[in-house]
Amino acid sequence: MANHTITITLTDTQQKILSNDLYNGSDNKGLDDWVQNAVDGKINNCWKRMQNNWTTQLMNDPSFTDGIPSSQDAFVSLVTSRSDYKSRKAKDDANKVG
Repeated sequence: MANHTITITLTDTQQKILSNDLYNGSDNKGLDDWVQNAVDGKINNCWKRMQNNWTTQLMNDPSFTDGIPSSQDAFVSLVTSRSDYKSRKAKDDANKVG
């Protein structure tokens, strides 16, 4: 996967609504910072869940005899390359009835 860039479009009204609660200047940097911080927070929470879940799974897998990587990149690469790894979409697709 390559870097992923998104664009968010807010109407003037939506910007005013957000600016009621969020610190924001005329350049909208405050809103940009808030959006980035929200995404960073979600990534951090997902990472913690992934790390906790998969550390336990790797430790309980008798066929896994390598060391558990200490770097985030190496850990994610190891986990996502395993045959028993499923993304959220793959898990949801597998659980669909019908």
